[in-house]
Amino acid sequence: MNAPTRPDFHATLHSTALKPGSHLAHVAPARTSIWPGLILAAAIAGLAFALRQLPGLSAFSPMILAIVIGIGYRNMIGTPARLKAGIAFSLRRILRFGIILLGLQLTATQVIAVGASGVSVIALTLVATFLFTKWAGQILGVDRKLAELIAAGTSICGASAVIATNTVTGAHDEDVAYAVACVTVFGSIAMVVYPMLPALLHLDPHAYGLWAGSSIHEIAQVVAAAYQDGEQAGEFGTIAKLSRVMMLAPLVITLGLVATRRARRDGHGHIQAKAPMPWFVLGFIALVGVNSIISVPGEAKAPIVIATTFLLSMALAAMGLETDIAKLRAKGIRPFVLGFAAFLFVAFFSLMLVKMTT
Repeated sequence: MNAPTRPDFHATLHSTALKPGSHLAHVAPARTSIWPGLILAAAIAGLAFALRQLPGLSAFSPMILAIVIGIGYRNMIGTPARLKAGIAFSLRRILRFGIILLGLQLTATQVIAVGASGVSVIALTLVATFLFTKWAGQILGVDRKLAELIAAGTSICGASAVIATNTVTGAHDEDVAYAVACVTVFGSIAMVVYPMLPALLHLDPHAYGLWAGSSIHEIAQVVAAAYQDGEQAGEFGTIAKLSRVMMLAPLVITLGLVATRRARRDGHGHIQAKAPMPWFVLGFIALVGVNSIISVPGEAKAPIVIATTFLLSMALAAMGLETDIAKLRAKGIRPFVLGFAAFLFVAFFSLMLVKMTT
């Protein structure tokens, strides 16, 4: 007679662990630390700030340099799994906190200084550029989410608008990297070309500053281009650009509402998950209000501005660490053509409005 077979220890343990009420059923896997990925993103942001001190790189935002370094690291060295938690934290929490802090760089007084006609030029240019880019994206066959990111980056404030818009658009990291590349390339072209044109286009410093502020992509690019025509053009161009940045909040909220409506039902009428509402934008608006009511001294504001840029650079470094160049290349030339078309549209449309109103 054969001896009874001994039950397998591992099978018993497995069945016990899965049994309802079992102590082992409640044992959760250890959480991965966010610190390795967080430290790497911070190190890349710090390197971006350092590189910006080199000749020829000062006109580029640390955010742009950070995503380039992140992409290089991801595709030459690789991003180990232990870094993923910190990278995800940077892409979500750090990003949102950085965008909220952007509110301390803006005041209602700045918008008033631009004047009703100036604000009208900025707002009409923003809306027209966004809608044109979305429409052109459909014509060119560019993915809707990528077209939305290029539209936001071109119409508002470059990389900051791209990453803020993606909180509701939910595009792939490669789409974000592609959109950032587009606004960097064409914003840099504008930064070099615009200073050659005021005399040719018969633009006084006020008109030139408004044109630069309402159409060039990044804040740093606007400052570099506008001050080439003198201090008056530089100051007005910077104020016009900051007024344009303030319009990021209503755009992202509107896109969030549209995304929520789109997510409620698919083409067959089935209920889907609710799209995220960008509540952090309310924090941005609140800080704009605080900054408009309470006069923050320049010596106190300067470190906040640096910290804000550093946090956004961390977020873009994390974006780069998640970007696969092979997937980026697979998107082809059409999104780049879209970025170029959007660049030409924002330049010519805003110039037309400036000519009409100044």
